[in-house]
Amino acid sequence: MPVALLGLTQDELRRLAAAWGQPAYRGSQLYHALYAERRWDFASMSTLPHALRERLLEEASVNLPAIEKKYTASDATCRYLLRLADGQTIETVWLPEKKRQTICISTQAGCAAACRFCATARLGLRRQLTAGEIVAQVLLALEDNRAQLKSQTNVVLMGQGEPLLNYANVLRAIGLLADANGINIPLRRVTLSTVGIIPGIRRLALEKLRPKLGVSLNATNDAVRAQLMPINKKYPIADLLAACREYPLRPRERLTCEYVLLADVNDSPADARRLSELLRGLRAKVNLIPWNPAPGLPFSPPTEARLAEFQQILTQQRLLAFIRRSRGQDINAACGQLAA
Repeated sequence: MPVALLGLTQDELRRLAAAWGQPAYRGSQLYHALYAERRWDFASMSTLPHALRERLLEEASVNLPAIEKKYTASDATCRYLLRLADGQTIETVWLPEKKRQTICISTQAGCAAACRFCATARLGLRRQLTAGEIVAQVLLALEDNRAQLKSQTNVVLMGQGEPLLNYANVLRAIGLLADANGINIPLRRVTLSTVGIIPGIRRLALEKLRPKLGVSLNATNDAVRAQLMPINKKYPIADLLAACREYPLRPRERLTCEYVLLADVNDSPADARRLSELLRGLRAKVNLIPWNPAPGLPFSPPTEARLAEFQQILTQQRLLAFIRRSRGQDINAACGQLAA
């Protein structure tokens, strides 16, 4: 089996070079070529000696997914359908803005969380993604848009899958993304979004390399949340918010509370007041996300009046609350629409 290079750290590539009878620094050069320069053709890695390039060609592979389809929305959002080596498919979303770009990546093929309002849930969990497959999504999107890159890149782990149920591979990928010698995306620009896996949140809190944390709440009492998100039966709201209060935040950093509004389900003024109470004293911001329609799901987005009223109540309670208009709806690239 060829050595799969994507997903390996600089130290691991240095050890590989040494095992092949090369100076260890050749591994660092290979690392830089793969992650910083985005060179994936061994012949183009001109810093490496010919003999090493030949051996890489014979005994290693750059395990990039294939771009099977690419959909571009009217707002310039781009959804990539990527095919993995075993035939599974995942999705990655590119969101260009005036001064930056955001890449929304998947951490699993499918998802086991079974949230009732999310199209991805209908896929079920197919398998975990490797660290290389997670990182490759960022590399492919950056390379495909090389001519129009802005100076700032944000990464959100909000595509297919629950990141904290693929903990080891996700943390390895985050380390690779944040490495200044490679992809070089600062941790303050990487956000991990979870449905509320409490052991994972507590474990993440102890990590040296720690991304920003987003928690998908979506209801203000356990009865409604359990109906929308079965995970709430195991990790109820009070326990989840207790873990969030313990999560260490950097100076000026806030926890992100994601709240998908569903008409006549969780969008009432009473819900807004309860949400304010739940988050009282927590250094958080609230992203209000009107539900994005997906075929076969029995929900509706809130009215504009109800959405504005919900935000106003939160603001009056001195909470930072933003209405997040999901982009790429016309190509099924918006939040909750990723279903391959």
